[in-house]
Amino acid sequence: MKLVFAGTPEVAVPALDALIASDRHEVAAVVTRPDAPAGRGRRLIASPVAERAEEAGIEVLKPARPRDEEFLARLREIAPDCCPVVAYGALLPKVALAVPARGWVNLHFSLLPAWRGAAPVQHAVMAGDEVTGASTFLIEEGLDSGPVYGVLTEEVRPTDTSGDLLTRLAFAGAGLLAATMDGIEDGTLHAVQQPAEGVTLAPKITVEDAQVQWSAPALRVDRVVRGCTPAPGAWTLFRGERLKLVQAVPVLDRTDLAPGELAVGKNNVYAGTGSHAVELLWVQPQGKKRMRAADWARGVRIVHGELLGL
Repeated sequence: MKLVFAGTPEVAVPALDALIASDRHEVAAVVTRPDAPAGRGRRLIASPVAERAEEAGIEVLKPARPRDEEFLARLREIAPDCCPVVAYGALLPKVALAVPARGWVNLHFSLLPAWRGAAPVQHAVMAGDEVTGASTFLIEEGLDSGPVYGVLTEEVRPTDTSGDLLTRLAFAGAGLLAATMDGIEDGTLHAVQQPAEGVTLAPKITVEDAQVQWSAPALRVDRVVRGCTPAPGAWTLFRGERLKLVQAVPVLDRTDLAPGELAVGKNNVYAGTGSHAVELLWVQPQGKKRMRAADWARGVRIVHGELLGL
């Protein structure tokens, strides 16, 4: 099939690579979000997908909105058979959905209908799911509600951050998306409607969602820290400034600390929760680089009984 691939961040690059490497399909063009300011100088930077496509000599389309007539006209000129999508980052209007004969097929990082929305992996980690996965489905106007072509499952490991899990799913999902294209092309794969039961939503995680509540149980604190790593980053307050929590692990045998109360050993920093304590391993003070929590604690000279979160 002739394909137009739509995607933007680094997580979409493995799928693009898999389709470029396929001897059955031609990636005729790539659709990605416009260049965005980044870094201290706020220079405009092309998306990872755009950079990879340019390296491969593939035409790159960067519409401000996918309903722009210039973009739609070029899409019609290319006349793709199918448009595979991974984390493109913009809603596709009905007029764009109608262009490819075999539709737009999205690789979504959950076992649909669970975790429909922008942040399925983060929500799976924060909810304590033991198994998640990826799905390919035909895009409709509803939110991740289209019929499903294929799925794969992936264990959520006890120490996984959302970044760890998303990286594994990106590479496994690349194979799933390529196989889905093969099955659509040869007619052996047919989409099946999602069940009406089991729908959960995964909206974007906000900075407010990432604030640690020390009155919650330690397992919840652990899940929030892992689910919000690397972005947007779990955080708390310390002496009126934000302190990002990069890694914290539950300590099941310590229950003597009040929620948010700090205790410092020679090489350990503990914080109380609503159940047992967590050990802070890595933190990032406001305006500074990440550091070991023990080094941070020595530098700020924590007072006995001092609290996080106030």
